[in-house]
Amino acid sequence: MAYTKKAQTFARKAGPRAALMKSLARSLVLEERISTTEAKAKALRPLIERLVTYAKTNTLASRRLTKSRLGDDEAVKKLFESIGPRYAERAGGYTRIVKRTLRGSNDARKLAYIAFV
Repeated sequence: MAYTKKAQTFARKAGPRAALMKSLARSLVLEERISTTEAKAKALRPLIERLVTYAKTNTLASRRLTKSRLGDDEAVKKLFESIGPRYAERAGGYTRIVKRTLRGSNDARKLAYIAFV
């Protein structure tokens, strides 16, 4: 039986879509707040929530999992040294999506900020 797809494709194949999510996750970890489209922010949230949960348990296995998801040593270091301990007592909900006004051009995409709480 054909069920509907849950993930958004963003008009990309699997490889470029994975690279997009990796790049957005890396930017969010390093900058702690980024501006993107609302759909991309909503797709990024589960990935970031999982990475912060890994960072709360500072083990070698969680570092390797996070490194494979982010692909950047600097971002992994910041995630485990500053972001993970910040949310040690928090059970979840590490990010917040704040919707912005519409873009002024002709594409009318909905924009949003995604940031750590």
